[in-house]
Amino acid sequence: MESEQLFHRGYYRNSYNSITSASSDEELLDGAGVIMDFQTSEDDNLLDGDTAVGTHYTMTNGGSINSSTHLLDLLDEPIPGVGTYDDFHTIDWVREKCKDRERHRRINSKKKESAWEMTKSLYDAWSGWLVVTLTGLASGALAGLIDIAADWMTDLKEGICLSALWYNHEQCCWGSNETTFEERDKCPQWKTWAELIIGQAEGPGSYIMNYIMYIFWALSFAFLAVSLVKVFAPYACGSGIPEIKTILSGFIIRGYLGKWTLMIKTITLVLAVASGLSLGKEGPLVHVACCCGNIFSYLFPKYSTNEAKKREVLSAASAAGVSVAFGAPIGGVLFSLEEVSYYFPLKTLWRSFFAALVAAFVLRSINPFGNSRLVLFYVEYHTPWYLFELFPFILLGVFGGLWGAFFIRANIAWCRRRKSTRFGKYPVLEVIVVAAITAVIAFPNPYTRLNTSELIKELFTDCGPLESSSLCDYKNDMNASKIVDDIPDRPAGLGVYSAIWQLCLALIFKIIMTVFTFGIKVPSGLFIPSMAIGAIAGRIVGIAVEQLAYYHHDWFIFKEWCEVGADCITPGLYAMVGAAACLGGVTRMTVSLVVIVFELTGGLEYIVPLMAAVMTSKWVGDAFGREGIYEAHIRLNGYPFLDAKEEFTHTTLAADVMRPRRNDPPLAVLTQDNMTVDDIENMINETSYNGFPVIMSKESQRLVGFALRRDLTIAIESARKKQEGIVGSSRVCFAQHTPSLPAESPRPLKLRSILDMSPFTVTDHTPMEIVVDIFRKLGLRQCLVTHNGRLLGIITKKDILRHMAQTANQDPASIMFN
Repeated sequence: MESEQLFHRGYYRNSYNSITSASSDEELLDGAGVIMDFQTSEDDNLLDGDTAVGTHYTMTNGGSINSSTHLLDLLDEPIPGVGTYDDFHTIDWVREKCKDRERHRRINSKKKESAWEMTKSLYDAWSGWLVVTLTGLASGALAGLIDIAADWMTDLKEGICLSALWYNHEQCCWGSNETTFEERDKCPQWKTWAELIIGQAEGPGSYIMNYIMYIFWALSFAFLAVSLVKVFAPYACGSGIPEIKTILSGFIIRGYLGKWTLMIKTITLVLAVASGLSLGKEGPLVHVACCCGNIFSYLFPKYSTNEAKKREVLSAASAAGVSVAFGAPIGGVLFSLEEVSYYFPLKTLWRSFFAALVAAFVLRSINPFGNSRLVLFYVEYHTPWYLFELFPFILLGVFGGLWGAFFIRANIAWCRRRKSTRFGKYPVLEVIVVAAITAVIAFPNPYTRLNTSELIKELFTDCGPLESSSLCDYKNDMNASKIVDDIPDRPAGLGVYSAIWQLCLALIFKIIMTVFTFGIKVPSGLFIPSMAIGAIAGRIVGIAVEQLAYYHHDWFIFKEWCEVGADCITPGLYAMVGAAACLGGVTRMTVSLVVIVFELTGGLEYIVPLMAAVMTSKWVGDAFGREGIYEAHIRLNGYPFLDAKEEFTHTTLAADVMRPRRNDPPLAVLTQDNMTVDDIENMINETSYNGFPVIMSKESQRLVGFALRRDLTIAIESARKKQEGIVGSSRVCFAQHTPSLPAESPRPLKLRSILDMSPFTVTDHTPMEIVVDIFRKLGLRQCLVTHNGRLLGIITKKDILRHMAQTANQDPASIMFN
């Protein structure tokens, strides 16, 4: 009766510290958009009572809450190391949540005992806010440092400031009295390399020398970056977002968020951006922020000892990363929720918001761009958009979706080739070759020579009376008597047509080089290159529509709203919409992307065009494949990640997927009181499984619980050291009561404390659609399959991934992480 009541209260789980208190999962495990209530039996809920749950038998064997304390003869204190995880393993979300609940109950029960316990309780309650505050502060400071250093080193490729070596080109000319408005980037204090080396500012010799020095610095920065990554921190390469998504889903990658990775990623990110490669710093800034969050979480026991709680901090850190990358605090929170987080409770939403706020405040205080803004390309448009313009905006969305589909397929094919051929064994050579090709082709074209962020700024900027860019070389109306903000549409001059040709070449160059650059062994983000491609395409379309409206203003599509002499079309707006569309096509982000772009540009009035373009790009991209670039790289690397966006539509059953299969050897199991220490150690040595079901006996096959391989190894080693009389022939007992043994028998080893008394079970007739849903929403590592309470097999997360690959006509052996 007691066990039946216990079953109706919820799943009884062992804690890390003790199994003497049976805690019911009364709280809700609320994932992103999902709420699972543990108060009802999972299988009763999902299968309408058709499933026989192993938990019934577990409860019977588990005893009642009140009697468990004196029935179990446990060790005096927890076994160190039990409940932790090996590298490249998945955490048990449910166990981690139960550990945290028991810790919380213990602190609450003691807080009224003394002032010290009350202080500890308050410290525990505020530790979450403290860790996200520290993460926000560090993220903002590092982002400001990276921005300043990257700007300085980018300009170092072209010249140096003699009056102050630490100034970049713009800062060098700020205080100069010799600067003219037309040539605002030229001042005596700034010297190009040609002026310094051969004493010529103009001419072929000057051009060739500057060309050579540009290539030299680009190769030097790229070589230094890849060398530092290879020698000190191999995990510092790439964007980091695919791995962070995998880590947030519960996977353990030791060292990926460590201090060495943080230090090397910060340094090499500056070098990689300065080298002129077709990459951005925004994606890697999320990795940098998550490193900060991981390091600070070790200062607080609440997070350092609990992997699930630590992932709440990492979710907040990823929001802070996007906040400083784009100056978009709200967009950062939405990015964390939509794109990277696996488990996102409400308190994590608040802490993510706070971390993003702190990070943005610090970055604003540093003011790395010198424009009192959080971002480099803040723009303001003075012309509203018109209904007809939705058509070219949607066309830009189609272009973004096609670009995204092309990029994902081409980049994944190249990365797979890199993995499978000898070319991948020479990462330093690959980086040098890509950097050399990029530098050689980029220098002659002023739009590819520019820092990519500067290029996007120029493309977004509207042509006002003070703009001197060739993109604004229109034929002016000589009768205009005053300078106004809203300059009417004008015919394009030679400079505009020349710029369009250069932009077309830059577009082709960026498309090709980004495919080969993303994934090389230096920190490389994808946000800025994708936005640059979209901004180039958008600006070209914007100029085309502008000229169409000027020369054909009597057409019915223009007649109603575009009068002669009016400022109807804003080409910079088209660049902004194109940038959002291309980034959406690659990442398949929607809500967070729109918010990021309007925070990034200040274009609040243009949310509808942005939404139309982003949704169109997602629909077009999804028509060629539902995976975004990050999910594609997760699958390429074989990480055990169950994507919640993927639908499982096949009609297979749990019995079709579970192991052992028909021709496989029988399932490796432990019995509750019939095995010796030697038997268990032999089973551990002969198999590579991460855990073993525990049954009552070989004959009954009734399920008792589940023991993890790591916990068994640590517990046996600890018992041999600390308990007298434990030898190889000692009987191992997982039951409540030790069986009667002959008097001469060695002392038995009681390991009930490490046993998971309520492993998740399904019947062999459970549809795999439901099993996959349970794995996704509860973050399970494994699930046992029973029939009328008898153990039949086991399903792990990797079994599900293999099965999903098989149903998609892929090789199941090729998708798993090695």
